[in-house]
Amino acid sequence: MRKIYKTLTVLFVLLFSISTVNAKTLTERLADGHKLRLGFGTAVPWAYAGDNGEALGFVNMIALTVLEEMGITEHETKVFEWSGLIPGLNADRSDMITGGMYILKSRCANIDFSNPIGVFGDAMLVPKGNPQGIYNYKDVIRTGAKLVTGAGFNTVEAAKKYGVPDSQMLLVEGEVGILAAMKAGRADAAVQTFFGAKEHEEKTGGAFEVTDPKLMPKETVNVVGIGFRKSDSKFREAFNVALAKVLANPGKMLERAGKYGYDKAQLPPPDMTTEWACSTK
Repeated sequence: MRKIYKTLTVLFVLLFSISTVNAKTLTERLADGHKLRLGFGTAVPWAYAGDNGEALGFVNMIALTVLEEMGITEHETKVFEWSGLIPGLNADRSDMITGGMYILKSRCANIDFSNPIGVFGDAMLVPKGNPQGIYNYKDVIRTGAKLVTGAGFNTVEAAKKYGVPDSQMLLVEGEVGILAAMKAGRADAAVQTFFGAKEHEEKTGGAFEVTDPKLMPKETVNVVGIGFRKSDSKFREAFNVALAKVLANPGKMLERAGKYGYDKAQLPPPDMTTEWACSTK
């Protein structure tokens, strides 16, 4: 009986220790010497891992520039499927989401976002010549086309909002799945970010083309932020202070992120705030 009691006591102590560690905020963990973990999926040119696991893509470059402003120069990378980014963050498998997430009301219910790091729009990826004349969701419905997009992407909500029926939707995992579906002829059009669509156009040597994002509904223009656990508000606030300094003098950030296509046109306007996006998007 005494042996069982000792065993239970040891287990209790171990469980308490683990829960205490997990209960620490990001600010506290970094003070204890832990490395910050960037969480992102494979979404070129937004965020992706290099051959050695290094953080690449313009969202990562922006995040790293801000972190350096905060005095944080070391980090680890954690690569997820897109649909696993928010669950992974809340399960303590990463500390920040740098995957290029639009700030949406549905996401704001589960995580907190930094102030916007940029403004972006969506577009359609269609076969060269756009034989069915698909430029927006209305055209998808009109032609009865099969539309592919990523599970968990903002475009799933948008397509449903504009009336695309489930029977015309094909959901796949991330950017890689979208391109595979288009190349295999499983879909007639893909809807994704303009940057993601342009990357796919270039990868296929002109087999596909990207439609003008201005022909999409104006409401599909969104702002992107860095995602944090709701318990890490202190770190998020410090990140926002550093982000404001970087955006006020964006030369270094634009030089690093510009290699991936980000430019001054993506700088967020003052009226498109996180609060605005969380309440209206």
